[in-house]
Amino acid sequence: MLRSMFTAISALSAHKDYMDVVSDNLANANTTAFKASRSKFQSQHTELVTPGSAPSDESGGVNPSQIGLGTRMSAVTPSFTQGSLEGTGRNTDMAIQGNGFFIYRNGDEQYYSRDGATQVDADGYLVNESNGFRLQGWLASDSGSGLTIDSSQPVGDIQLPLNTSQARATTTATMGGNLNSEAAIGESYDVTFGIYDSLGAVQDVTVTFTRTSDTEWDWAASGDSGTIVFDSDGQYTSGSGSVTIPGSNGASATTFNLNMESVTQLSKSSDATAQYQDGLAAGGFTSFKISNPNGKVYGIYTNGEQQLVGQVALSSFVNPVGLKRTNQNMFEDGLNSGEPSIGIANTGGRGSVNSGYLESSNVDLAREFTNMIVAQRGFQASSRVISTSDEMLQELVNIKR
Repeated sequence: MLRSMFTAISALSAHKDYMDVVSDNLANANTTAFKASRSKFQSQHTELVTPGSAPSDESGGVNPSQIGLGTRMSAVTPSFTQGSLEGTGRNTDMAIQGNGFFIYRNGDEQYYSRDGATQVDADGYLVNESNGFRLQGWLASDSGSGLTIDSSQPVGDIQLPLNTSQARATTTATMGGNLNSEAAIGESYDVTFGIYDSLGAVQDVTVTFTRTSDTEWDWAASGDSGTIVFDSDGQYTSGSGSVTIPGSNGASATTFNLNMESVTQLSKSSDATAQYQDGLAAGGFTSFKISNPNGKVYGIYTNGEQQLVGQVALSSFVNPVGLKRTNQNMFEDGLNSGEPSIGIANTGGRGSVNSGYLESSNVDLAREFTNMIVAQRGFQASSRVISTSDEMLQELVNIKR
């Protein structure tokens, strides 16, 4: 009877732990990106009553007799199945669709999390909105052909250029409209328009067209020149070129392509004009966006410019179940998790980044309530074993009376 009591006590302890796991899962049913855990029981020692025997010429074999000595909680394992994505409408929120973790830094410690609820702090850093841990990634650098991300470098904090301004010098200007086919040889027509220099200041450019033949007009602007040629239907054939405007007030010289493919030579008044130029005036940083699915971060300026600032890094693990769960939705490296594989989203088995969404908990309420009943009944049955064993002991004591 005493043995059955101790066996039942081990079951009470195991089912109490089982209920603790169920309780934790239910408590986090609405926790962002929470991963539910499951309980696994394992039998404990057994007592060998008789060892059994092997078959012989005279008799058959006898199986051993063993009495189990209870159970214990052998493992509590999180399930990293995908939680549903819920739209938030906030450009600072991110969710991962697929495998991977966001990387956060707090001092010298590095953490991993599926929780992508971030915000911008007073210094412009992207941080976890709950604890202030800094989101990790790469900052953009100028490769000579524009801003690029070098993901081979170590990850670092992502800081937005809050107090910066940007301007974009004109690189292309497109002209359209008509040059009058009835104009006399030697007749001129001027078109004046503005382009932006490297400081975002407007510089006026005057393009002078001069009729030189039935199908040709010479053009000149700021010391540059060329000849625009039309076919017999008055449609552009050739003649685009480039124009260089000298720098002023500290700006560098601006060279832009003058595209004239939309200019015609028809029998109507000359009305050629500049239709488009791609330069921008100076503008200050106003907001940012995170692109899907690669997690690139772009700064948005008041002049409409969007400039690459950085890129969010993701980490994957050979065995994510081996990570150590800490508080505040964070995980740390575990002895059996494997080394973190850090890289760009949507590469190397890492999932995609979805801006404006958060991952919900993967807790299945129906399953957890069922587990709650199972844990309760297991605990209840084990307590009955103790009560019954006690009654048997009482009967044994009563034999003496």
